[in-house]
Amino acid sequence: MEGGARVTVKAVVIIAGDNNVRGSLQFIQDPSGITHVKGKITGLSPGLHGFHIHALGDTTNGCNSTGPHFNPLKKDHGAPSDKERHAGDLGNIIAGPDGVAEVSIIDTQIPLSGQHSILGRAVVVHADLDDLGKGGHELSNTTGNAGARVGCGIIGLQSSV
Repeated sequence: MEGGARVTVKAVVIIAGDNNVRGSLQFIQDPSGITHVKGKITGLSPGLHGFHIHALGDTTNGCNSTGPHFNPLKKDHGAPSDKERHAGDLGNIIAGPDGVAEVSIIDTQIPLSGQHSILGRAVVVHADLDDLGKGGHELSNTTGNAGARVGCGIIGLQSSV
């Protein structure tokens, strides 16, 4: 990189899971550090589904081995717009009546480079909605009480060509 020029970094994840949950997502980090997540996930039940980056890129025991939400700053669970949130808290995605969720998220806490990079970590789609830490359930401050993990995949670098 000549002159320390900042570049766009790209990553991809292939989602697989229970009941034919499938999809692919692309992550594009622009030079300012903002990351755009876009893609499609199919096979979901209609409605809201918690959508998170989990700490581990380990799927040896399916989605259950991806660990907790990615939380390098040791904060409580929250909404993507909250100051108090895990870096991996990306809120909810919405599946239509056909079970398809079109994903388009822009976030500043999920970089593809640097100290808190999400490369090698996992994307997890949950069975239920994420209460964004505001549900009053005992799991609200850790998981958003989003239920079972129905789909996941490991985030990897994408070719620039």
